[in-house]
Amino acid sequence: MNGFVIAVLLGLGLIARLPGVISLAVTRTTTLDSLGACQGVSYQNGTAYLYGDREVGVIRAYTVSADSLVYKGPEIRLTVAGKDVINHPTGLARQGTLPTFIGNSIRIGEPGKPSTAADWRAVIYAIDWAGLLRTHTLDGNLLRTIDDDAAVQGTRPEYVQYQNNWYVATADYGNHANAVRLYDPARLATAQKTSEPGVLVKQFACSPWVQNLHWIPEKGMLVLIQNQIEGRRWRFTFMDLAKSIEAGREQVINTIDLDKTDELEGFALLSATKGVAVTSARTANVHTVTLGW
Repeated sequence: MNGFVIAVLLGLGLIARLPGVISLAVTRTTTLDSLGACQGVSYQNGTAYLYGDREVGVIRAYTVSADSLVYKGPEIRLTVAGKDVINHPTGLARQGTLPTFIGNSIRIGEPGKPSTAADWRAVIYAIDWAGLLRTHTLDGNLLRTIDDDAAVQGTRPEYVQYQNNWYVATADYGNHANAVRLYDPARLATAQKTSEPGVLVKQFACSPWVQNLHWIPEKGMLVLIQNQIEGRRWRFTFMDLAKSIEAGREQVINTIDLDKTDELEGFALLSATKGVAVTSARTANVHTVTLGW
């Protein structure tokens, strides 16, 4: 990318960069329908799974074609006996043969008013992922419902690796007592609540408005996908996971703010230098991004 293009993108607010560290640019924006308010994206074995809260919680699968996502179906509905169960999916944690978890951040406070921690219930579900892909509903595939009572506001599970062990990381959304917590996946899969002994392994303080997490194993980085203010504007915080755990507070490598006013919800890398970011908007909700390291 030449200097003139970078200058133009900077002027449009579509790229933010700290020289010699990390750059991130939005290169294409499209609309994907039928997701309701898209809440996140998980990239697994060549397939991008986007999830959202429509009339029921849904997961829709897409193949990656150049700079586009092409719907491959079928749609997964997060229901049991037709009843909406995971109505607001906020995280999909998958890693090899380890248990699969989906988060649900349930607002119980009054709509339209500023939210507090007391206005949210956080739930993590252990899922039979192979069964879910086969039958396309949670019927027979919902293995366990876990109250994430260690959370302060919401839950958004993502697998991370620390000292050669895999953990399920999650984080809070609000602006008070925010933390990233690491759960033991085996204990989590058998727990009724995350405050049970042995579930929580590590935690550290982090900045507010975390919508989702993304782990970059090749770099040992955890990305906080955030809003700059509650419910608005884009922020990506790249941090050193190991150093953050050891310090007890996020150790930031780079923070990238983009001048986009909608609600950033999720992000996943598709390759070392290309990713996809999603928002809760009904149009222009999926963005191809290019990273420079």
